[in-house]
Amino acid sequence: MNLDKEDEMILAGEYGETRQKMMEILVALGKVFGAESLVPITSAQISGASYKTIGKWGLEWLSNLDSKVAVPSVLNPIGMPRENWQDIGIPKDFADSQNEVIAAYKRLGIRLECTCTPYYLNITNYGDHLAWSESSAVSYANSVLGARTNREGGPSALAAAMIGKTPNYGLHLFENRMPQVAVEVEAGAKYANHFGAVGYLAGKLVGNRIPLFTNIRPSRDQLKAMGAAMAASGAVALYHVKGITPETRLPTFKAVPSETITIEKSDIDELFKEVDVDAVAVGCPHCSPDELAKLAELLDGKKVTKTFYVFAAKGVKSANPEYVAKIEKSGARVVEDTCIVVSPAMDKFDTVMVNSGKAFAYVPNMCGCNVRIGTTEECVDAATK
Repeated sequence: MNLDKEDEMILAGEYGETRQKMMEILVALGKVFGAESLVPITSAQISGASYKTIGKWGLEWLSNLDSKVAVPSVLNPIGMPRENWQDIGIPKDFADSQNEVIAAYKRLGIRLECTCTPYYLNITNYGDHLAWSESSAVSYANSVLGARTNREGGPSALAAAMIGKTPNYGLHLFENRMPQVAVEVEAGAKYANHFGAVGYLAGKLVGNRIPLFTNIRPSRDQLKAMGAAMAASGAVALYHVKGITPETRLPTFKAVPSETITIEKSDIDELFKEVDVDAVAVGCPHCSPDELAKLAELLDGKKVTKTFYVFAAKGVKSANPEYVAKIEKSGARVVEDTCIVVSPAMDKFDTVMVNSGKAFAYVPNMCGCNVRIGTTEECVDAATK
């Protein structure tokens, strides 16, 4: 790899052992993937923030680092809300360990905004190079915003945050962002506009390729849901929707995939099986202001009869107090900082209903419970009947 003079000094240890370790991670990653150089980034989003996922050894590694990040950086969701964690049944020993993880990241200069939707909190522009690690955030940044990031691991995202650069390979290069397979959604399915379900099925068929959808017109929230699901059931870090996502409108965009797959309406409808549930959870990825507004409207005048968690970034929750108040008046709880997948709060339930293809893919293994998928309206009905 071609490193500039300062990069070489960092690699030689002249800026301290921690920054040397971080540069070693980036150089090793770049060599594996054939990167010729590093590229400056505008922001980082770092996974490995929940104690449920990193455990004591991850915490020990973090505690031995002693440098600061060089670019604006946020965390992925942690295992509990930072305030009132007792209210959702988090054990004290878990909370103590999680607080140590938070303190370790704070010491490194990372903003303690713990979310899988950092694009709601920070301006991210078309063409920006990023080092983001959460799969749905990566998908949204690449596809909907037209920024450029590979799906980083927790250590590589942290390394990039401290150095302010990342290896220039993969989806950072425009020529690697062209579609490889076309996807059509069969019309007439009852749930054809449930883009979390569409994404869940597409991810299984596409794998890690770049798909191009040609006959759908989803909103931004629907794009978020579809991309998150494809990243969970497959490994899709970038997708295109003809005429909707920004790169499809470029004259240099080459939409010539050699294969077309179809999402069958029977497969979509088959996902929506009715089973009894003992909890409902939405906000995977974290809710947007519009999604909070919709939930507030649906819950107006109703009372929940089951545990109902709504997950959102703390910044989004704080900026929309009127929606939060209406939701919580029903007995539902708007929970910040954490999510369905990485919180031990969900482990105690037998069957959880979600409106998310991503959660539908992850909950059985990550939470050890059964899962049912439905629309947002069906989730509210299940929680209040």
